[in-house]
Amino acid sequence: MPELAQTDATIRKPKIDLKMYGPAIALVILCIIGFSLNTAFLSEGNITNLLTRSAFIGIIAVGATFVITAGGIDLSVGSMAAAIAGIMIILMNALVDILGTGVLTVAVGAGCAVLLGALAGLANGLLTTKGKIEAFIVTLGTMGIFRSLVTYFADGGTLSLNFDIRGTYRPVYYDSLIGVPIPVWVFIIVAISGWFLMNRTTFGRYCTAIGSNEHVAQYSAINVNKIKTWTYVIQGLCVALATVIYVPRLGSASSSTGVLWELEAIAAVIIGGTVLKGGYGRIGGTILGALILTTIGNILNFTDLISNYLNGTMQGLIIIIAVWLQRADWGKSKD
Repeated sequence: MPELAQTDATIRKPKIDLKMYGPAIALVILCIIGFSLNTAFLSEGNITNLLTRSAFIGIIAVGATFVITAGGIDLSVGSMAAAIAGIMIILMNALVDILGTGVLTVAVGAGCAVLLGALAGLANGLLTTKGKIEAFIVTLGTMGIFRSLVTYFADGGTLSLNFDIRGTYRPVYYDSLIGVPIPVWVFIIVAISGWFLMNRTTFGRYCTAIGSNEHVAQYSAINVNKIKTWTYVIQGLCVALATVIYVPRLGSASSSTGVLWELEAIAAVIIGGTVLKGGYGRIGGTILGALILTTIGNILNFTDLISNYLNGTMQGLIIIIAVWLQRADWGKSKD
C-alpha cells in the first residue's frame, strides 16, 4: 500500500500556483484582449502611455505592500497626495521671487514633498502603534484631514503652478531617458528597492512575521511598533515620490486630485497576491497588479462595451473577487 501511495504521488501532475503566476497570466490575457479590440493597443505610443500611467499607482502600491504585509491598511494615500501636491505648488510659487523659476525651485519643492510624505506616514504610524487606534480608523480620519486641507488651501478651487516653473518642471513627466519615460524609471527604481527590502532584509522578514502573528513576533523580540511605523513612513515616501512625478502632468492640485488612488493601490496589492490580512507580500505581484489595473482602464478607452466612467466599479469588483479567492484558498482542504 505505501508503494501504491508513493506511485500515485509521483504521477500526480504538479498544480500551477495561481497565487504566484495568476497575475502574469491575467496580464497576458488582457493584452491579447486589448490587441483584438484595437491593434493600436500594442503601439509604441500606447504602451508608453500605459507604463507611464502605471507608474503613479505602482509606486504608491509598493509602499502599500509593506503596510498590508505587516497587517495594516492605509486609506489616506489619495488625499495625502492631494495635500502634498497643493503645499508643494504653494511653496514653489512663493519661491519664484527668491529663487527664480529654475531647477532649484523645483528641487526645493520636491524635497518638501518627500519630507511631507515621510511626516504624514509617520503620523499615521504613530497613531496606529503608540496611539493603539485601528489603522482603518486612523487613516480614514487622516484621509478626511488631508482632503480638507487641500480644499482649504485652494479655497474650494484649484491651485495652479506658476507657468514658467511648469516649463522647467515639465520634463520630469514628459521627457524620456534611453527611450523610457522618467516616471517609469522612478517606478523601476522604487520596485527594485521595494523587492530588495521585502525579500533580502530582516525588515521584510519582520513585516511578514508581524502580519502572520503580531503577538508571536513580539515574543520573538521583534520591535513590532517600530517596524509597523516604518511601513507607514515608507508608504508616505512612496506617495510623495508619486506626487512629485504627477504634479508636472497637470500643473495643478485641487480637492479632486488623487481621488480613488487608495482603491487602486489596494487593488494592485491584492491582485498581485499579497494577503489582505497580512503575513504574505509580493512586490513583483504588486507591480503586475498595477499594470493590470492600468491595462483594464486602457482597454475601456478602446471599447464602448463598458463606459470608462465605470473604471472604479471594475476596480471594486476586482478587489472583492481577489479577496474572495484568497479566502477560498483555491479549494484546499482545511484539515
